[in-house]
Amino acid sequence: MYCFREPDRVLLGSQNLQSENIMTMKIERMYTFPAYQSPGLGDDLMLLKLSGKAPRNNGLKTIPLASPKTKLRENHICSVAGWGGTGKDRFVNDLRVVNVSIINPELCQAIWGENFPCKVICAGGYGTDKGFCQGDSGGPLVCDGKAVGVVAFNKYANCNYPDVPNVYIEVSKYVPWINKILKAKKCV
Repeated sequence: MYCFREPDRVLLGSQNLQSENIMTMKIERMYTFPAYQSPGLGDDLMLLKLSGKAPRNNGLKTIPLASPKTKLRENHICSVAGWGGTGKDRFVNDLRVVNVSIINPELCQAIWGENFPCKVICAGGYGTDKGFCQGDSGGPLVCDGKAVGVVAFNKYANCNYPDVPNVYIEVSKYVPWINKILKAKKCV
């Protein structure tokens, strides 16, 4: 059984969760992708509308989204970041970043099997001990300075599994929906 509390705010401004420089902003509204069914089945994406604009004076930077024309190639090196487990610790206070390689989509499909969702990217976790872990969900996969993926799922909530790739929601496939929400809600 999965239990989680619906978030009501986001943290901004620090790479350390215990820093005094952390700002919080309230979440005004959440937009779940209409076709979403369950974690691990794809379409697991949500947009958060914050209560105001994030201040730029404290070093916050935005990362542009990948466009629908973005093409990732096998073995391309990207980065994933998060505060999730490291194997010995369930969660960490310092943001962790690791480089991962893009894995061929056909190979990923073959390894994961027939119920594997579409609109995903595989990177890390397969044939390496580098990748994401529990607590990193929703974190970014960044390639060439663009957000191309969102941490989605791994095998049996186990971080020590070099037999299957890590799976990310492919952001570029959702750009039309994201733009529709932004324009309809006058967020741009």
